[in-house]
Amino acid sequence: QVQLVESGGGLVQPGGSLILSCTASGTIFNINAMGWYRQYPEKQRELVATIAASGSTNYADSVKGRFTISRDNAKNTMYLQMNSLKPEDTAVYYCTAKVRPRSDYAWYDYWGQGTRVTVSS
Repeated sequence: QVQLVESGGGLVQPGGSLILSCTASGTIFNINAMGWYRQYPEKQRELVATIAASGSTNYADSVKGRFTISRDNAKNTMYLQMNSLKPEDTAVYYCTAKVRPRSDYAWYDYWGQGTRVTVSS
């Protein structure tokens, strides 16, 4: 069983910063790509940023230059540094990871439970 747990969400003023963390735990052999998505009320989940096992990154246009995704493979943890936050960044943020629980298992996609980010004065 693999679990992803996010932390770091909360209320921040426009222009402020937050750091989200996502830690994978359980039976883990390998973690491949990891990513952050966000969801607005009554909207589909949308990509924020992804990071490959190699460290290569990809960002949504709306967050380029403001958000930075990173990972610590030794800790099975991923981060999202969010700067210059805007009210439109208000959403529930979810982390996801492609995990192989054992060497003889296939890869599976896992999701965290989400953490709410509210940008408001």
